Amino acid sequence: MASFSHPHLLGIRGLSRDDVDVIFQTAKEFKDVINRPIKKVPSLRDLTVANLFFENSTRTRLSFELAQKRLSADVVNFSAASSSVKKGETLADTVRNILAMKVDMVVLRHPHPGAAHYLASKIGVPIINAGDGTHEHPTQALLDCFTLTERLGTLEGKKVCIFGDIRHSRVALSNVRCLQLLGAEVMVCGPVPLIPKHFSSLGVKVEHDMDAALGWCDVANVLRIQLERQGAEVPFFPSLEEYHAQYGLTAERMDRLDSAPIVLHPGPMNRGVEIASEVADREDAIILDQVENGVAVRMAVLYLLAGRLGGSED
Repeated sequence: MASFSHPHLLGIRGLSRDDVDVIFQTAKEFKDVINRPIKKVPSLRDLTVANLFFENSTRTRLSFELAQKRLSADVVNFSAASSSVKKGETLADTVRNILAMKVDMVVLRHPHPGAAHYLASKIGVPIINAGDGTHEHPTQALLDCFTLTERLGTLEGKKVCIFGDIRHSRVALSNVRCLQLLGAEVMVCGPVPLIPKHFSSLGVKVEHDMDAALGWCDVANVLRIQLERQGAEVPFFPSLEEYHAQYGLTAERMDRLDSAPIVLHPGPMNRGVEIASEVADREDAIILDQVENGVAVRMAVLYLLAGRLGGSED
């Protein structure tokens, strides 16, 4: 099997199709592992991984931690809320102190775009970007695309629409890049204020009519409204009720289609806002598949980067 060609996973930009293929092939093997009675392998035994989360996270942090433990790594969890960062310590100094404790790999979630790239230039261990502000979230894009390839076989020529709060999402840009790398056509759909103008320069279609976008796509990837990032001074839409009426993925909208798209959601879901419970829970939604595959894909990324250290075991 080909090897992963990068010392870090900082974003989707710069990855080759071969890089994605080797991640997916490795994830398939690890998915078999996590579905057997004994779910652990010694691949990262004797390695220590630090999860550095400078922003709140539940799903991503737990997924990474479970992936690390399935690989038999030692795990250190770091929360900025109870750290020296509150006392004015810099990101680089915080990480250097952690590395002095002989940590072999870092998973970083940070509110500032580019934080993972900055850290990778300062320290000599593999960095995995678990989300940097509203910039990128590469493992989410990889697990979304992996889940779709399981269902569709290939993404070549498939039409994927990303709905919702594109402006404040760390998922959207990574998804666009990964989908395009795998041959999909991509559209974004949402209210005008929630779609940055530069997205039209990424080679994606831009649509503001929910029903037109649903009629176009094979896959609907629905993003949550990130109220915590929007602020209260300048609202991006009149109300949550108005947003749901105009852009909520409802059973009524889906039932009007000749062919309903596959539904994804990276979570956490705002039920009754961007997606109705009836849609989230229907058979053509593969949201729980995304959660399961998230562990397998993150196991694959950890394993491949650890292999570059020369410290992994089969």
